[in-house]
Amino acid sequence: MKRVAFHNLGCKVNSYELDVMRHKMEAAGYTTVPSSEEADVYVINTCTVTNIADRKSRQMIHKAKKRNPDAVVIAVGCYVETDPERVGTDPAIDLAIGNNNKGRIAEILEEFLNKPLKDGEQEALLEKSGQPKLSEEKSGQSSLSARTLGGRTMSDLTHRPEYEDMQLEDPGHTRAYVKIQDGCNQFCSYCIIPYARGRIRSRRPGEILKEIRTVADKGIREVVLTGIHVSSYGLEWDAQTDAVRFDPHKSGAILLDLLESIRQIPGIERIRLSSLEPRIMTEEFVKGIAAMPEVCPHFHLSLQSGCNATLRRMNRHYTTEEYMEGVKRLRRYYEDPAITTDVIVGFPGESGAEFAETVEFLKEVNFYEMHVFKYSVRKGTVAAKMPIQIPEPVKGVRSDRLLEMTKEQSKAFRAGFIGKEEELLLEEKAVMPFGLCWRGHTKRYVEGYIPCEEERGPQYGSGQLVSGTFTAAADGAEGLLFAPHNDTV
Repeated sequence: MKRVAFHNLGCKVNSYELDVMRHKMEAAGYTTVPSSEEADVYVINTCTVTNIADRKSRQMIHKAKKRNPDAVVIAVGCYVETDPERVGTDPAIDLAIGNNNKGRIAEILEEFLNKPLKDGEQEALLEKSGQPKLSEEKSGQSSLSARTLGGRTMSDLTHRPEYEDMQLEDPGHTRAYVKIQDGCNQFCSYCIIPYARGRIRSRRPGEILKEIRTVADKGIREVVLTGIHVSSYGLEWDAQTDAVRFDPHKSGAILLDLLESIRQIPGIERIRLSSLEPRIMTEEFVKGIAAMPEVCPHFHLSLQSGCNATLRRMNRHYTTEEYMEGVKRLRRYYEDPAITTDVIVGFPGESGAEFAETVEFLKEVNFYEMHVFKYSVRKGTVAAKMPIQIPEPVKGVRSDRLLEMTKEQSKAFRAGFIGKEEELLLEEKAVMPFGLCWRGHTKRYVEGYIPCEEERGPQYGSGQLVSGTFTAAADGAEGLLFAPHNDTV
């Protein structure tokens, strides 16, 4: 059997696409092995969200080639899309595949292996979507290789290719991530992703429902709808131009229709939405999802800054006042919804007063969790050229302050569930500081632990829903101890 190893960098969309690639390769006769082992093929699913992500992608590519110089090293994804020149001259990369061809990885690899290149040549396959090739006439020489297929320059990357169907048949996890959308039209000043992923394009409901029925038949009870800008789902279907503007009322209505269809699928008991645009939380949308008990009351509303002046420089299209309105609607319709977010500290021009404004806003919202990032310069973005770049030590101090804040807010949120009845979706056995346990999450994504022993005690299984009560905070862990009801064993 031929051995293939995968390494994933980046977002949940990348994780989903890696699962699809793994299935395609296994169906073609490959055996998956850990990326730390010697393999015949290494697939590095790259990320390009920051310069650091680019560097990590290159490091993993070179590490794979070093582990087995005779292996075929395949670079796939966003780094391939945004830096084709560097990819094309990297001797560690044998084959490069863009985002919209990940689902064809086994076929592309077979073609590559059956048509060996000359020494020193590489092959890159991005998207066959009518985009011009990099040619010798255009660049003086082929920027990728003598056999580039569908190569693009950065200026070509804002196109909107067709959505490529990538059916996931075996999620390999307790919950299944289901990609419903790709691309982004927002063009935040710090973000390169619209260039890496292209304009918004949405997957047709029939294909989504087909995939969810497949994973439900395999025992999956929770699906997570994911994408690059999920809130834009379906907006481009009736549009005459690629420059589709976000319409919260239209998008909310389309998403509600999709959710209503998903909740009708037998076996699906939880639907979780990944990162959402804050503006989608209109009265109609929140009222609609609150009427669907399958929709988890766990909402990730990306914020980035609690200061309006900073938000304007970021080219975010909402104000803190609009953001707070959405939060208040969620709290009116749900009891203790878990609201999480992303925050960037040290964005260019962020003064001490602006950061203080952000701190006060974060206190007022009182999130369940905040993912705090220090601003990282990303070549090719508007923000990279902005004046007043913040020194790293200042970013570090601000980051530490917010990390301490989210630690306390998360602890207080979890403590509010002690003594309350909840339902855990069990995921795996885990060795925690307090001993062996089953670990799982509630609908609000609060982590719970059921202490157990190998030789005796209740026998549970991955993917099982267990009702019970949270009893206390777990020592040395960010979760709560959970006492199941006897009738759930």
